[in-house]
Amino acid sequence: MTRETWFDLASLTKVIFTTTRILHLAVVGTIDLDAPLTSVIPDFRQQDMSAWERQVTFRQCLGHQTHFPATTPLYIQGLSPHLLRTFVLQREWPKGESVYSDMNFILLGFALERLMGEGIRDMNAGPGFAFSAPPELSAATEQCPWRQRMICGEVHDENCAALEGAGHAGLFGTADAVLDFAAGLLDGDAKGDPVVQMMRQPLSEKRAHGWERRYAGWSGGDDCSAATIGHTGFTGTGLWIDFERGRAWTLLTNRIHPTRHFDSGIFDLRRQVGDAVCAS
Repeated sequence: MTRETWFDLASLTKVIFTTTRILHLAVVGTIDLDAPLTSVIPDFRQQDMSAWERQVTFRQCLGHQTHFPATTPLYIQGLSPHLLRTFVLQREWPKGESVYSDMNFILLGFALERLMGEGIRDMNAGPGFAFSAPPELSAATEQCPWRQRMICGEVHDENCAALEGAGHAGLFGTADAVLDFAAGLLDGDAKGDPVVQMMRQPLSEKRAHGWERRYAGWSGGDDCSAATIGHTGFTGTGLWIDFERGRAWTLLTNRIHPTRHFDSGIFDLRRQVGDAVCAS
C-alpha cells in the first residue's frame, strides 16, 4: 500500500458525499431538513398515505433518528436497479427502535437522484474521489460469495452494487483525498461555512448531521477534544476531525480482506491511532 492506493471508503460515503450535498441543498433553500422525504419523493409508500415512513424527515435520516432496521439484504431480491428502488420505496418497513441504519442514507441518495435528475454514479464524486477505481491501484476488499470473485476497484457493499449507486456506500479515494476533504472542512469552519457548522451541530448525545460526535469509547479514541466529529466504514476506513485543535486524521485499511469473518482488531486499532495522533 502507498499514498496512491485507492480504497473503498464504504460508509465514509455517507459523510464525505451524501451529507455534504444534502446540507448544501438545505443551505441554498432547495430542501427543508425538517420536511419529510415525501417533499422530494412523493411516491414513497404511496399505497398508504398514513404510513409512518411518509413522516420521516431529512434531518432524522442524517441523525439516524428513524425507525428503519440497521441493514437489510436488498440485493437478494434479484431486481434491476430501477425495480429495486421501487421495492425500497413501496415496501412496508417494520418500525423498530432508532438505530444507525444504512436505509437512512439509501433514501437520502434517492432524494439526491430525484433532485439532480441523474443517478449517483453519474454525479461528480468530488475532488480526488470516484465511484470505482483501477484494480491495479486499489486495495482489494473481500472474496464475495454473491458475486463469486475477489472485489477490487468496484464497490464492496452488496446493496450499493445492486442499486448501481447509493447514498450510503460506493465512494473510492486515497488517503490524500480524504485528508484534503478534511482540510477543506477545517478551513470552512474557520470561515463560518454554514454547511460545516451544520455538520458539527448536535442532534443527539452521539450524533451530529451525518457524523458521530465524540463520546466515551468511540472510534476516535479518548484524547481528542469534545469538538471532534468522525465516521467509520465497514471495509476498515475512518476519518476524524478535531475542530478545536485544527487537525484531522484518517485510517484506511482493507480489514475485510479476504473475508469479514475474522477478528481483524480494527476496533482497538482505530482508538489507538486516534490517541497516538492526539498525543503527538
